[in-house]
Amino acid sequence: MKNEGYRRKGVCVCMKLCVPSMENGGMDDLVCEHFGRAPTFTVIDLDSNETQVVRNRSEHMGGLGKPPEHIAKTGAKVLICSGLGPKAIDMLQSYGVQVFVGASGTVRDAVQMWRDGKLQVATYDVACKEHSH
Repeated sequence: MKNEGYRRKGVCVCMKLCVPSMENGGMDDLVCEHFGRAPTFTVIDLDSNETQVVRNRSEHMGGLGKPPEHIAKTGAKVLICSGLGPKAIDMLQSYGVQVFVGASGTVRDAVQMWRDGKLQVATYDVACKEHSH
């Protein structure tokens, strides 16, 4: 099943996606394999195709708060990542963010994998076991 955004009465509703990214972020940057320690989060607005790069200023990077709190503030409704732990899944879902795992390559590749329905919905069964904190 392909993903194009949430649909209400057949119309795609404005949606933002978030992808943990390396270095400077952006569509051509690589997906960071460690969600919580990603240096940046690339946020893509599907309506306008605009991207925003948000620095990870969570406690994992010497700042305050948890990554899901910062992602929720961007307005993202979908997180696309390589993998993450069960507590992060819970937190993101509590903020109304759907989580998909299995992304790799560039942010652009990851978004296309999501659009093509090639990513898995995050559940406890697919959560990173070493990240149960």
